[in-house]
Amino acid sequence: MKWLAGLLLGTSMFAASPLVVVSIDGLDNRYLTEADKLGLKTPNLRKLMREGQTSRGVIGSVPTVTWPSHVTIITGVDPVKHGILSNWRPPGEKYLKYSQIQVPTLLGAAHAAGITTASVNWPTTLDSPDIDWNLPEVFAKRRGGFMDLKSIEAKAKPVDLVKRIAADYPSFATEWMDDRTRTQAVVWLLKNAKPGLLLVHLVDLDSEQHDNGPFSREAIAQLEHLDSLLGQILAAVPKGGRLALVSDHGFDRVDRITNPQAGAPNAVQTPGLVVARDEATAALLRKQDGVGREVPLAEYASFPSNLPAKPDAVFEPSPGVMFGAKPGPAEEIGNHGHWPMRYRSVYVLWGTGLRRESLPEFPMKEIAGRLATAMGLKF
Repeated sequence: MKWLAGLLLGTSMFAASPLVVVSIDGLDNRYLTEADKLGLKTPNLRKLMREGQTSRGVIGSVPTVTWPSHVTIITGVDPVKHGILSNWRPPGEKYLKYSQIQVPTLLGAAHAAGITTASVNWPTTLDSPDIDWNLPEVFAKRRGGFMDLKSIEAKAKPVDLVKRIAADYPSFATEWMDDRTRTQAVVWLLKNAKPGLLLVHLVDLDSEQHDNGPFSREAIAQLEHLDSLLGQILAAVPKGGRLALVSDHGFDRVDRITNPQAGAPNAVQTPGLVVARDEATAALLRKQDGVGREVPLAEYASFPSNLPAKPDAVFEPSPGVMFGAKPGPAEEIGNHGHWPMRYRSVYVLWGTGLRRESLPEFPMKEIAGRLATAMGLKF
């Protein structure tokens, strides 16, 4: 593949380059492509795009939600194959533990190669034997993107990791872990643990967009704050290192919820898709409020999932609509979980040996291979 040849050329002199992977939850690709139109004051994002390799957009997998997408990023396969099909939420441990991932991971390949690994709030990493330094995403309490530090500290690896970070950054030990303290953890780890692979999940933009909608004043303010944190991480990237900026899904405004299944009881419905397994159901769905684009069946078949394999027809919601059992105004005016072709997430690779390059659109499950190649790692 052309992209692989180019990356191999770029990495041939930089085998085992340290790599920092920064995931900004909910960073829709339009924040990059329409930065000027939105008036974004994001000098660090612009620096990455100006100096690195930037995809024209990343096409997600089904479902386009946080935990499955983050596992796809580090495994290179669709959620239906890696086994993490939804977000973890307490109580219970479904999708929480690293051992529940059913395929090899980039972390495992790095660890097996003798590379020191670190992770800050990356989903589905609890109790991972492949992570040397780990502040997993786990919480008993949550307030938007904020997660209680005590729950994370109880599962940290090494066990005194929070105390060690707080000794150097006293403001780290607040009740809540947020993107400010996640960034402190990243900077501390880069300076002290010197990992060859570090993953971090920054969450606060996603929460802001759920509450106030994508591209809103509040979301833009949050992204500009995140840009300043990204600058701190960039300054800490080791000499000879690289940074990959990724995101898990795009974002759309949602004004109302409709329930097409109420008028077509045999339909299979998700928040971002409704599926008809027979022509009679398809005919009913075409008449329902909020039903939008009919997804071509060839397009539907190109996205593996646990939805019906051979439907008669498939539909997305109309703009501003999601599907659900309780019709009415949307409780969250920004959301995701839509069909992957509705929006795009991001991929930018920056650092040693790289130059500015525009990359084509590609599927999210291609990211893991790109990251491995950027490190000089076989995966």
